[in-house]
Amino acid sequence: MFSAFFYLLRARDLDVSLNEWMTLMEALDKGLCRASLTDFYYLCRAVLVKSEVDYDKFDGAFLEYFKDISFTDTIPPELLNWLENPRDPKKDTFDLDRAEENELLSGDDIQRMFRERLAEQKEEHNGGSYWIGTGGVSVFGNDGFSPKGIRVGGSSKRRLAMEVAGERKYRDFRDDKVLDERRFQMAFRSLRQFSSRMDAPKTELDIDKSIEATGNNAGRLKLVFNRPRKNTVKLMMLIDSGGSMEYYSHLCTSLFQAVNKSNHFKDLKVYYFHNCIKANLYTSPLIRSAEMVSTDWVLANIDSEYRVIMVGDAAMAPDELLDPIYNYTTGEISPSPLEWLRAFRAAYPRMVWMNPTQRQSWYKSYWGQSYNIIAREVDMYTLTVENLEIALKKLMVSR
Repeated sequence: MFSAFFYLLRARDLDVSLNEWMTLMEALDKGLCRASLTDFYYLCRAVLVKSEVDYDKFDGAFLEYFKDISFTDTIPPELLNWLENPRDPKKDTFDLDRAEENELLSGDDIQRMFRERLAEQKEEHNGGSYWIGTGGVSVFGNDGFSPKGIRVGGSSKRRLAMEVAGERKYRDFRDDKVLDERRFQMAFRSLRQFSSRMDAPKTELDIDKSIEATGNNAGRLKLVFNRPRKNTVKLMMLIDSGGSMEYYSHLCTSLFQAVNKSNHFKDLKVYYFHNCIKANLYTSPLIRSAEMVSTDWVLANIDSEYRVIMVGDAAMAPDELLDPIYNYTTGEISPSPLEWLRAFRAAYPRMVWMNPTQRQSWYKSYWGQSYNIIAREVDMYTLTVENLEIALKKLMVSR
């Protein structure tokens, strides 16, 4: 029945044996996927894929084979049309209590509730918390604010839905991935040109000059030694933590590990923030008050020789970036995050922003204004190995 799928998996370098395939057929015969494509995906992956390294290859093959499957037998076409073309303006409402309740729902709970809503719903709903619709905090629909749920129609924007194969969650687990720790470490090697020669005995073999000297010496070996280099690069890394950055946690972890293991820095300082710099930074990604460091202290005590790399998706409401912040405990008003960002840029002229996501079409909307403002304030690069190398060169030559 699915023999073409079997051959496609093999063609995509997945080591699927006939025994495993027959086990899958037996599981299907016993009705273990309950006529659900989502359950079939998980069943196939559990039976056929031996390592998480191959999850992304499997996702790609699954999408390729089942991309033309129609879901209108389950989801009424009228409902799909509502979700793609809502008649009423979308309401950007946010119910914190309901969002926290949604966080506690299991995948099975959401699937069960989804089937119930399909049976009940007769008309379009937008900006709510119960029906399948757009906006709001319902766990079904699209363009909403629920921390988990099922996206129906639309496109992924805030990356909060519990996607299966479509989001390719396991791309970073591939053993042939480009964005891995090793590649990041290689990118940071370009910082070696900032090293200076120590006033010490010449004990470091200079291979290039030794080859040249040997050639000039009619082939008789002549070794040339040089003074060892001393790392002079001082780096400060500021990393956005929490919220929409959770989606990029694996990527940011790889970058952090590469920086932490690099021996090309005279000094390395790492701080964390949420969305943008505010009155305080943190020494842990948990963003706890016990690990808080005053931003004023950082600006006053860490000299301008530090190169600064900020890592974040720049995704926040414009007022969160532009409005001053009122402290309800002390009654004090702190400058806006944008003002803090400008203060940082003034204190550290060698500064870049690495963004784990590319500029999307929705960045033209209300929610994308912050991205555009920050990109005008700080040189921003998409977080790839190639762009990291470009950004590092910018840090090296900027004056």
